[in-house]
Amino acid sequence: MKPKIYIDGQAGTTGLEILQRLSKRNDIELILIDEDKRKDTQERKKCMDAADLVFLCLPDAAAIEAAELADLQSKIIDASTAHRCNDAWAYGFSELGGSFKNKIESSRRVANPGCHATGFISIVYPLVQLGFLHVDDAITAFSLTGYSGGGKKMIAQYEAGGNPSLLAPQLYGLQLTHKHLPEMKKICGLKKDPLFCPIVDDYYRGMAVSVMLEADAQEVHAALSSFYGEGLVHVQPFGYSGNISANTMAGRDDLTLIVNGRKEQTIVTALFDNLGKGACGAAIQNMNIMLGFDPYTGLNVKRGEQ
Repeated sequence: MKPKIYIDGQAGTTGLEILQRLSKRNDIELILIDEDKRKDTQERKKCMDAADLVFLCLPDAAAIEAAELADLQSKIIDASTAHRCNDAWAYGFSELGGSFKNKIESSRRVANPGCHATGFISIVYPLVQLGFLHVDDAITAFSLTGYSGGGKKMIAQYEAGGNPSLLAPQLYGLQLTHKHLPEMKKICGLKKDPLFCPIVDDYYRGMAVSVMLEADAQEVHAALSSFYGEGLVHVQPFGYSGNISANTMAGRDDLTLIVNGRKEQTIVTALFDNLGKGACGAAIQNMNIMLGFDPYTGLNVKRGEQ
């Protein structure tokens, strides 16, 4: 029998894209709720209980309520921030190592990583494990994102036009308390909150997260290349000399690390799609792992690309 999938919150940016992608697959069966019953608790519970796997594409408080509402036998992938630091939930970033993938395979509850956090963790986690960064370090990072990451309201503001201020990059989260900080800190084992600033710009999708550190760039490149094997994280050959455009990976579900710098200073940039490996693509990858499919099924990725 084909696994049955229900998306709770399928009208939002993430839920809608997951729905569109899964609608093209013939190895699963989608459970669709009537439009006028999307907020009917009992109808939603009925759909959840009938599903083998449920995607929660909801605000944090609603995701917590939905997780409690669902049958314990249903597998859940939560795309919200709500459960990413909850030890009872697996963290859905399989490329970080066997223990992460094993937990995704065996767990009924998986928290999908945040987009900014995905870029940061893809760089910092291995560099902490390999000794290039220390858990006591104050790590500084910035992130460029397309406006789709802001959800329906921000998308509408950008696409309405007529506001010249939206044509220039905008720094936000200036209180340095971005909601992805807790998972960045926890997953990387850091003792201090990262110093992190996100920047939104006038393009739809794509993300570039950069971390700078005092280390030999070629050694960092070699270390990251050895850390990442099979999976959706690739390390570009050392010596990239062009500019980096944050929307280069738009429409892709993998992530590329670009290492530049010199003997004592290094910049590492994670380049990916905020709706791909940063959200929907990662969620589908986690679904594939949880249901025993090939992890790449339904994803836009070139296998073995480095």
